Amino acid sequence: MKPPAWGLPLLKTQVVELDLKTLYAPVKNDLADVEANFKSLADFWKRDFPDLHDMLRHILMGGKILRPALTFMSGRCIDGKTGRILDMATANELMHIATLVHDDAIDRADTRRGRVTVNKLWGTEKAILLGDFLFARAGEFAASTDNLRVTKLFSQTLGIIAIGELRQARDLYSPAQNMEGYLQRIAGKTAALLKMSAESGAILAGGTEDQVQILTGYGYNLGLAFQIVDDILDFIGTEKELGKPVGSDLRQGTVTLPALILMERQPKSNPVAQFLAGKDREKNIGLAIEQIKSGGIIEECYLEAEKYSEKAIELLAGLPESTCREALKALAVYLVRRRN
Repeated sequence: MKPPAWGLPLLKTQVVELDLKTLYAPVKNDLADVEANFKSLADFWKRDFPDLHDMLRHILMGGKILRPALTFMSGRCIDGKTGRILDMATANELMHIATLVHDDAIDRADTRRGRVTVNKLWGTEKAILLGDFLFARAGEFAASTDNLRVTKLFSQTLGIIAIGELRQARDLYSPAQNMEGYLQRIAGKTAALLKMSAESGAILAGGTEDQVQILTGYGYNLGLAFQIVDDILDFIGTEKELGKPVGSDLRQGTVTLPALILMERQPKSNPVAQFLAGKDREKNIGLAIEQIKSGGIIEECYLEAEKYSEKAIELLAGLPESTCREALKALAVYLVRRRN
């Protein structure tokens, strides 16, 4: 099942045919510097702590590096010089990776995106401690910007993410999970990180308050769209594409947008509620996936993701025309139409 191509505005670039490598072209050299920081961070421990070196090499290499790209693109929309943005771009990605390491440890996940997790290879305790180490190093990089506003933003975002995770843990398998709670949850996780990435880039580039708010709003709406698409792919992707079982979030007790819509459509009795209640779980998870994929729910979810993507794009009209502004527009469309 492919995402629909409804409604999104025509851009100067034919985004449907682009990949991340093409979209990242305006900040290619900047991203190479982030990867060099990661390599240095891992290699520092090669002799004295080989296990830590191996864990860092495993987890730091080969990701989408979306957050650093967003940080640099936001900065370059305002000013061609990146200055201290490199430190913050590195911090943003390290925070993101740390949250993934902790998520996998909490969920006891064996794989992520087809790769074996840290907790599977080295154990849960080491995975949690590695996540703590990454958070600490991320904080160091953020502080290296010598910008109090950005450092405070980093700390606030970390707190928002932690509260979001606590809420999610509290609500596992709860039949009371609803749309308001879902939006609150994704706003406090994916959207918070992408908001911080865009906002910090704008601040460090010396943007006006209006420019900072435009890019902050862009990052926030991009994050909502991104997470909704992730939640769609959790139901329509294959196990090979996802690197985990289809419907993985629901299997672990978290109700995302597709399942919430199914519950709203069938308030009296539905397989999601039956699954959450512990009734014949294998049968009901199968029924839930089938009904979500065949009942027009996926299309409705894509429309919701597209709404936030369009809002992100509309906000960019307040910035001067530039290569990076066009790249941010294209990125907002690409992230809704991606397959992984």
